[in-house]
Amino acid sequence: MRAVTWQGTRKMSVDTVPDPEIVQQSDVVVKVSATAICGSDLHLYNHFVTTMQKGDILGHEFMGEVVEVGRDVKRLKKGDRVVVPFPISCGRCYYCKQGIFAACDNSNPNGEISEALYGAQAGAAAYGFSHMYGGYAGGQAEYVRVPYADVGPLKVPDGVSDEQVLFLSDILPTGWQAAKRGEIKPGDTVAVWGCGPVGYFTIQSAYLQGAERVIAIDRFPERLALARDVGKAEVINYEETDDLIELLKQMTGGRGPDVCIDAVGLEAHGHDLVSKTDKVKQTLRLEMDRPTAVRQTIQAAAKGGRVSIIGVYGGVIDKFPLGAFFTKGLKMAAGQCDVQQFMPDLLQRVLNGEIDTTSLISHRLTLEDAPDAYKMFCNKEDGCTKVVMKP
Repeated sequence: MRAVTWQGTRKMSVDTVPDPEIVQQSDVVVKVSATAICGSDLHLYNHFVTTMQKGDILGHEFMGEVVEVGRDVKRLKKGDRVVVPFPISCGRCYYCKQGIFAACDNSNPNGEISEALYGAQAGAAAYGFSHMYGGYAGGQAEYVRVPYADVGPLKVPDGVSDEQVLFLSDILPTGWQAAKRGEIKPGDTVAVWGCGPVGYFTIQSAYLQGAERVIAIDRFPERLALARDVGKAEVINYEETDDLIELLKQMTGGRGPDVCIDAVGLEAHGHDLVSKTDKVKQTLRLEMDRPTAVRQTIQAAAKGGRVSIIGVYGGVIDKFPLGAFFTKGLKMAAGQCDVQQFMPDLLQRVLNGEIDTTSLISHRLTLEDAPDAYKMFCNKEDGCTKVVMKP
Protein backbone atom coordinates (compact mmCIF):
# COMPACT_ATOMS: atom_id res chain seq x y z
CA MET A 1 0.00 0.00 0.00
CA ARG A 2 0.97 3.66 -0.28
CA ALA A 3 1.58 5.70 2.85
CA VAL A 4 3.05 9.02 4.01
CA THR A 5 6.34 8.42 5.83
CA TRP A 6 8.62 10.58 7.95
CA GLN A 7 12.18 10.77 6.64
CA GLY A 8 13.66 13.51 8.84
CA THR A 9 13.12 17.15 9.76
CA ARG A 10 10.75 18.65 7.17
CA LYS A 11 11.18 15.58 4.96
CA MET A 12 8.10 13.56 4.05
CA SER A 13 7.72 10.99 1.29
CA VAL A 14 4.99 8.75 -0.04
CA ASP A 15 6.23 5.17 -0.19
CA THR A 16 5.04 1.65 -0.86
CA VAL A 17 4.97 -0.18 2.49
CA PRO A 18 3.58 -3.54 3.70
CA ASP A 19 -0.18 -3.75 4.16
CA PRO A 20 -1.35 -3.86 7.79
CA GLU A 21 -2.64 -7.12 9.25
CA ILE A 22 -4.72 -8.27 12.19
CA VAL A 23 -2.23 -8.63 15.08
CA GLN A 24 -4.60 -9.08 18.01
CA GLN A 25 -8.06 -10.54 17.55
CA SER A 26 -9.53 -7.29 18.91
CA ASP A 27 -8.18 -5.44 15.82
CA VAL A 28 -9.80 -4.36 12.60
CA VAL A 29 -8.21 -3.13 9.39
CA VAL A 30 -9.72 0.01 7.86
CA LYS A 31 -9.48 1.04 4.22
CA VAL A 32 -8.96 4.78 4.49
CA SER A 33 -11.39 6.98 2.57
CA ALA A 34 -10.24 10.36 3.92
CA THR A 35 -7.41 11.63 6.08
CA ALA A 36 -6.08 15.04 7.10
CA ILE A 37 -2.94 16.81 8.23
CA CYS A 38 -3.28 18.03 11.81
CA GLY A 39 -1.47 20.96 13.37
CA SER A 40 0.05 18.41 15.76
CA ASP A 41 1.57 16.63 12.75
CA LEU A 42 3.63 19.76 12.18
CA HIS A 43 5.39 19.15 15.50
CA LEU A 44 6.61 15.90 13.92
CA TYR A 45 7.36 17.56 10.59
CA ASN A 46 9.51 20.16 12.37
CA HIS A 47 10.92 17.42 14.65
CA PHE A 48 9.99 19.00 17.97
CA VAL A 49 8.51 15.66 19.08
CA THR A 50 11.27 13.15 19.72
CA THR A 51 11.56 9.38 19.05
CA MET A 52 10.61 9.59 15.39
CA GLN A 53 12.23 7.00 13.13
CA LYS A 54 12.72 7.08 9.37
CA GLY A 55 9.85 5.33 7.65
CA ASP A 56 7.26 5.99 10.37
CA ILE A 57 3.75 6.30 8.89
CA LEU A 58 2.04 9.52 9.96
CA GLY A 59 -1.52 10.63 10.50
CA HIS A 60 -4.09 10.47 13.29
CA GLU A 61 -7.14 12.04 11.60
CA PHE A 62 -8.72 9.43 9.36
CA MET A 63 -11.83 7.44 8.55
CA GLY A 64 -12.84 4.67 6.19
CA GLU A 65 -14.40 1.25 5.68
CA VAL A 66 -13.76 -1.83 7.80
CA VAL A 67 -12.29 -4.53 5.54
CA GLU A 68 -10.90 -7.09 8.03
CA VAL A 69 -12.23 -7.97 11.48
CA GLY A 70 -10.57 -9.88 14.32
CA ARG A 71 -12.67 -12.70 15.75
CA ASP A 72 -13.05 -10.99 19.16
CA VAL A 73 -14.55 -7.79 17.73
CA LYS A 74 -18.25 -7.47 18.58
CA ARG A 75 -19.33 -3.98 17.51
CA LEU A 76 -18.01 -3.80 13.96
CA LYS A 77 -18.31 -5.86 10.82
CA LYS A 78 -16.90 -5.75 7.31
CA GLY A 79 -18.35 -2.90 5.32
CA ASP A 80 -18.99 -0.61 8.30
CA ARG A 81 -18.00 2.99 7.70
CA VAL A 82 -16.19 4.44 10.71
CA VAL A 83 -14.38 7.50 12.06
CA VAL A 84 -11.41 6.52 14.23
CA PRO A 85 -10.43 8.61 17.29
CA PHE A 86 -6.76 9.48 17.57
CA PRO A 87 -6.12 8.14 21.12
CA ILE A 88 -5.72 4.37 21.20
CA SER A 89 -7.55 3.22 24.32
CA CYS A 90 -8.23 -0.22 25.78
CA GLY A 91 -11.63 0.55 27.33
CA ARG A 92 -10.88 -1.66 30.35
CA CYS A 93 -8.36 0.16 32.56
CA TYR A 94 -9.25 2.50 35.43
CA TYR A 95 -8.89 5.64 33.30
CA CYS A 96 -10.88 4.38 30.32
CA LYS A 97 -13.70 3.38 32.66
CA GLN A 98 -13.70 6.96 33.97
CA GLY A 99 -13.98 8.28 30.40
CA ILE A 100 -10.40 9.60 30.49
CA PHE A 101 -9.43 7.75 27.33
CA ALA A 102 -6.30 9.82 26.64
CA ALA A 103 -4.83 8.50 29.91
CA CYS A 104 -5.25 4.80 29.03
CA ASP A 105 -2.85 2.59 30.96
CA ASN A 106 -2.63 -0.27 28.48
CA SER A 107 -2.35 0.97 24.90
CA ASN A 108 1.16 2.47 24.94
CA PRO A 109 3.87 -0.21 24.93
CA ASN A 110 6.57 2.48 25.16
CA GLY A 111 5.22 4.36 28.16
CA GLU A 112 8.58 4.33 29.88
CA ILE A 113 9.93 6.75 27.27
CA SER A 114 7.44 9.51 28.03
CA GLU A 115 7.69 8.76 31.76
CA ALA A 116 11.44 9.35 31.60
CA LEU A 117 11.05 12.49 29.49
CA TYR A 118 8.14 14.08 31.35
CA GLY A 119 8.72 12.71 34.83
CA ALA A 120 5.09 11.65 34.88
CA GLN A 121 2.93 8.63 34.12
CA ALA A 122 2.46 7.93 30.43
CA GLY A 123 -0.82 8.53 28.63
CA ALA A 124 -2.49 6.63 25.83
CA ALA A 125 -0.86 5.71 22.56
CA ALA A 126 -1.77 7.62 19.40
CA TYR A 127 -1.73 6.79 15.71
CA GLY A 128 1.29 7.97 13.74
CA PHE A 129 2.75 10.11 16.52
CA SER A 130 6.26 8.85 17.35
CA HIS A 131 7.48 5.85 19.29
CA MET A 132 7.05 7.70 22.56
CA TYR A 133 3.31 7.42 21.83
CA GLY A 134 3.47 3.74 21.00
CA GLY A 135 4.96 3.61 17.52
CA TYR A 136 1.63 2.72 15.86
CA ALA A 137 1.34 3.28 12.12
CA GLY A 138 -0.88 6.23 11.25
CA GLY A 139 -3.79 6.83 8.95
CA GLN A 140 -2.19 8.85 6.14
CA ALA A 141 -2.19 5.62 4.20
CA GLU A 142 -4.43 3.41 2.10
CA TYR A 143 -5.05 1.03 5.02
CA VAL A 144 -4.51 1.12 8.78
CA ARG A 145 -4.64 -1.36 11.63
CA VAL A 146 -7.04 -0.24 14.38
CA PRO A 147 -6.46 -1.91 17.79
CA TYR A 148 -9.16 -2.19 20.49
CA ALA A 149 -11.73 -1.80 17.74
CA ASP A 150 -14.74 -2.19 20.04
CA VAL A 151 -13.67 0.90 22.02
CA GLY A 152 -12.79 3.67 19.58
CA PRO A 153 -14.29 3.71 16.07
CA LEU A 154 -17.65 5.42 15.61
CA LYS A 155 -20.00 4.09 12.93
CA VAL A 156 -21.13 6.74 10.48
CA PRO A 157 -24.70 6.76 9.12
CA ASP A 158 -25.42 6.52 5.41
CA GLY A 159 -25.83 9.73 3.45
CA VAL A 160 -23.21 11.69 5.40
CA SER A 161 -20.11 12.85 3.53
CA ASP A 162 -16.59 12.14 4.74
CA GLU A 163 -15.91 15.84 5.10
CA GLN A 164 -18.86 16.31 7.44
CA VAL A 165 -17.58 13.75 9.96
CA LEU A 166 -13.82 13.29 9.40
CA PHE A 167 -12.92 15.83 12.08
CA LEU A 168 -14.70 13.81 14.76
CA SER A 169 -11.40 11.88 14.78
CA ASP A 170 -9.61 14.72 16.59
CA ILE A 171 -10.02 18.44 16.10
CA LEU A 172 -13.77 18.77 16.66
CA PRO A 173 -13.81 16.87 19.99
CA THR A 174 -10.55 18.59 20.92
CA GLY A 175 -12.09 22.03 20.39
CA TRP A 176 -15.18 20.93 22.31
CA GLN A 177 -13.14 19.70 25.27
CA ALA A 178 -11.01 22.85 25.20
CA ALA A 179 -14.18 24.87 25.77
CA LYS A 180 -15.57 22.37 28.27
CA ARG A 181 -12.44 22.55 30.40
CA GLY A 182 -12.98 26.29 30.61
CA GLU A 183 -16.19 25.66 32.56
CA ILE A 184 -17.98 28.29 30.50
CA LYS A 185 -20.96 29.92 32.16
CA PRO A 186 -23.79 31.77 30.42
CA GLY A 187 -22.67 35.30 29.68
CA ASP A 188 -18.93 34.58 29.84
CA THR A 189 -16.38 36.22 27.59
CA VAL A 190 -14.00 33.63 26.16
CA ALA A 191 -10.66 34.42 24.50
CA VAL A 192 -9.13 31.81 22.19
CA TRP A 193 -5.44 31.94 21.28
CA GLY A 194 -5.02 30.39 17.84
CA CYS A 195 -7.56 30.26 15.00
CA GLY A 196 -6.18 27.13 13.39
CA PRO A 197 -8.33 24.00 13.07
CA VAL A 198 -8.64 23.36 16.81
CA GLY A 199 -9.24 27.03 17.54
CA TYR A 200 -11.89 27.10 14.80
CA PHE A 201 -13.88 24.40 16.58
CA THR A 202 -13.14 25.84 20.02
CA ILE A 203 -14.84 29.07 18.98
CA GLN A 204 -17.98 27.29 17.80
CA SER A 205 -17.97 25.08 20.90
CA ALA A 206 -17.65 28.06 23.25
CA TYR A 207 -20.82 29.62 21.88
CA LEU A 208 -22.68 26.30 22.04
CA GLN A 209 -21.63 25.96 25.67
CA GLY A 210 -23.00 29.36 26.68
CA ALA A 211 -20.41 32.04 25.93
CA GLU A 212 -21.79 35.50 25.26
CA ARG A 213 -18.65 36.75 23.51
CA VAL A 214 -15.69 35.01 21.93
CA ILE A 215 -12.50 36.90 21.11
CA ALA A 216 -10.17 35.08 18.70
CA ILE A 217 -6.44 35.84 18.44
CA ASP A 218 -4.17 34.97 15.51
CA ARG A 219 -2.03 36.62 12.82
CA PHE A 220 -3.09 34.92 9.58
CA PRO A 221 -5.84 36.75 7.64
CA GLU A 222 -7.51 33.58 6.34
CA ARG A 223 -7.79 32.12 9.84
CA LEU A 224 -9.07 35.37 11.31
CA ALA A 225 -11.63 35.56 8.51
CA LEU A 226 -12.95 32.08 9.36
CA ALA A 227 -13.11 32.98 13.05
CA ARG A 228 -15.07 36.12 12.24
CA ASP A 229 -17.30 34.97 9.39
CA VAL A 230 -18.01 31.35 10.40
CA GLY A 231 -17.28 31.44 14.12
CA LYS A 232 -18.89 34.88 14.70
CA ALA A 233 -15.98 35.85 16.95
CA GLU A 234 -14.44 39.26 17.52
CA VAL A 235 -10.93 38.99 16.12
CA ILE A 236 -7.51 40.38 17.01
CA ASN A 237 -4.41 40.25 14.84
CA TYR A 238 -1.81 40.23 17.60
CA GLU A 239 0.84 41.61 15.25
CA GLU A 240 -1.20 44.79 14.96
CA THR A 241 -1.22 45.61 18.68
CA ASP A 242 1.65 46.63 20.92
CA ASP A 243 0.05 45.20 24.06
CA LEU A 244 -2.34 42.29 23.62
CA ILE A 245 -3.03 41.92 27.34
CA GLU A 246 -3.99 45.58 27.71
CA LEU A 247 -6.21 45.40 24.62
CA LEU A 248 -8.07 42.40 26.05
CA LYS A 249 -8.60 44.29 29.29
CA GLN A 250 -9.97 47.28 27.37
CA MET A 251 -12.37 44.98 25.51
CA THR A 252 -13.67 43.48 28.77
CA GLY A 253 -14.21 46.52 30.96
CA GLY A 254 -10.78 46.25 32.57
CA ARG A 255 -11.29 42.72 33.95
CA GLY A 256 -9.94 40.43 31.26
CA PRO A 257 -11.71 37.42 29.70
CA ASP A 258 -13.49 35.00 32.03
CA VAL A 259 -12.01 32.04 30.14
CA CYS A 260 -8.72 31.97 28.24
CA ILE A 261 -8.00 29.01 25.95
CA ASP A 262 -4.60 28.12 24.47
CA ALA A 263 -5.24 26.37 21.16
CA VAL A 264 -1.70 26.98 19.91
CA GLY A 265 0.82 24.74 21.64
CA LEU A 266 4.56 24.32 21.62
CA GLU A 267 5.34 26.29 18.44
CA ALA A 268 3.64 29.52 19.55
CA HIS A 269 4.84 32.72 17.91
CA GLY A 270 5.17 36.18 19.37
CA HIS A 271 6.86 39.44 18.45
CA ASP A 272 8.20 40.53 21.84
CA LEU A 273 11.70 39.88 23.13
CA VAL A 274 10.69 37.06 25.47
CA SER A 275 8.99 35.18 22.62
CA LYS A 276 12.03 35.56 20.41
CA THR A 277 14.23 34.30 23.23
CA ASP A 278 11.99 31.24 23.56
CA LYS A 279 12.41 30.46 19.88
CA VAL A 280 16.19 30.59 20.19
CA LYS A 281 16.13 28.37 23.30
CA GLN A 282 13.89 25.83 21.58
CA THR A 283 16.12 25.75 18.51
CA LEU A 284 19.14 25.10 20.72
CA ARG A 285 17.17 22.48 22.72
CA LEU A 286 17.60 24.57 25.90
CA GLU A 287 13.80 24.72 26.23
CA MET A 288 11.37 22.17 24.80
CA ASP A 289 8.37 24.44 24.19
CA ARG A 290 7.60 28.02 23.28
CA PRO A 291 5.14 29.09 26.02
CA THR A 292 4.07 32.46 24.59
CA ALA A 293 0.37 31.57 24.49
CA VAL A 294 0.42 29.94 27.94
CA ARG A 295 1.91 33.05 29.53
CA GLN A 296 -0.57 35.33 27.82
CA THR A 297 -3.62 33.30 28.85
CA ILE A 298 -2.58 33.57 32.49
CA GLN A 299 -1.70 37.25 32.23
CA ALA A 300 -4.94 38.13 30.45
CA ALA A 301 -7.48 36.09 32.44
CA ALA A 302 -9.84 37.86 34.83
CA LYS A 303 -9.38 37.27 38.55
CA GLY A 304 -11.07 34.00 39.43
CA GLY A 305 -11.02 33.03 35.77
CA ARG A 306 -10.25 29.75 34.05
CA VAL A 307 -7.40 28.78 31.74
CA SER A 308 -7.76 25.82 29.37
CA ILE A 309 -4.71 24.45 27.57
CA ILE A 310 -5.47 22.17 24.63
CA GLY A 311 -2.38 23.03 22.56
CA VAL A 312 0.19 20.24 22.58
CA TYR A 313 3.26 20.67 24.80
CA GLY A 314 6.24 18.37 25.04
CA GLY A 315 8.23 19.17 28.15
CA VAL A 316 9.66 22.02 30.23
CA ILE A 317 9.27 25.78 29.79
CA ASP A 318 10.84 28.94 31.21
CA LYS A 319 9.30 32.00 32.81
CA PHE A 320 5.98 30.44 33.80
CA PRO A 321 4.01 33.29 35.48
CA LEU A 322 3.14 31.34 38.61
CA GLY A 323 2.81 34.53 40.67
CA ALA A 324 0.07 35.88 38.39
CA PHE A 325 -1.66 32.50 38.36
CA PHE A 326 -1.63 32.35 42.16
CA THR A 327 -2.50 35.99 42.83
CA LYS A 328 -5.51 35.99 40.51
CA GLY A 329 -6.84 32.70 41.87
CA LEU A 330 -7.08 31.05 38.46
CA LYS A 331 -8.09 27.49 37.62
CA MET A 332 -6.25 25.59 34.91
CA ALA A 333 -7.09 22.41 33.02
CA ALA A 334 -5.05 20.75 30.29
CA GLY A 335 -4.34 17.53 28.45
CA GLN A 336 -4.99 15.45 25.36
CA CYS A 337 -8.62 15.14 24.37
CA ASP A 338 -10.69 12.15 25.47
CA VAL A 339 -12.15 11.94 21.98
CA GLN A 340 -14.24 8.80 22.46
CA GLN A 341 -16.19 10.50 25.25
CA PHE A 342 -17.56 13.21 22.95
CA MET A 343 -17.90 11.59 19.51
CA PRO A 344 -21.55 10.40 19.69
CA ASP A 345 -22.93 13.74 20.92
CA LEU A 346 -20.87 15.73 18.44
CA LEU A 347 -21.93 13.49 15.56
CA GLN A 348 -25.54 14.34 16.36
CA ARG A 349 -24.71 18.05 16.54
CA VAL A 350 -23.07 17.84 13.12
CA LEU A 351 -26.10 16.06 11.70
CA ASN A 352 -28.34 18.73 13.25
CA GLY A 353 -26.35 21.48 11.55
CA GLU A 354 -25.16 23.05 14.81
CA ILE A 355 -21.46 22.90 13.84
CA ASP A 356 -19.86 23.94 10.56
CA THR A 357 -17.24 21.30 9.73
CA THR A 358 -16.49 21.97 6.07
CA SER A 359 -15.75 25.72 5.75
CA LEU A 360 -12.38 25.06 7.38
CA ILE A 361 -11.14 22.95 4.45
CA SER A 362 -9.08 24.97 2.01
CA HIS A 363 -7.32 22.19 0.08
CA ARG A 364 -8.53 18.80 -1.12
CA LEU A 365 -5.62 16.70 -2.35
CA THR A 366 -4.46 13.11 -2.80
CA LEU A 367 -2.12 11.10 -0.61
CA GLU A 368 0.59 11.48 -3.26
CA ASP A 369 0.49 15.26 -2.70
CA ALA A 370 1.40 14.92 0.99
CA PRO A 371 5.02 16.20 0.92
CA ASP A 372 3.96 19.45 -0.76
CA ALA A 373 0.83 19.61 1.40
CA TYR A 374 2.89 19.45 4.60
CA LYS A 375 5.13 22.25 3.40
CA MET A 376 2.15 24.39 2.38
CA PHE A 377 0.27 23.83 5.65
CA CYS A 378 3.37 24.44 7.78
CA ASN A 379 4.28 27.66 5.97
CA LYS A 380 0.63 28.82 5.68
CA GLU A 381 1.02 29.17 1.92
CA ASP A 382 -1.83 29.66 -0.57
CA GLY A 383 -4.28 30.58 2.23
CA CYS A 384 -4.07 27.05 3.61
CA THR A 385 -6.29 26.44 6.64
CA LYS A 386 -6.83 22.66 6.43
CA VAL A 387 -5.77 19.87 4.08
CA VAL A 388 -7.92 16.79 3.49
CA MET A 389 -6.44 13.96 1.43
CA LYS A 390 -7.89 10.91 -0.23
CA PRO A 391 -5.80 7.83 -1.07
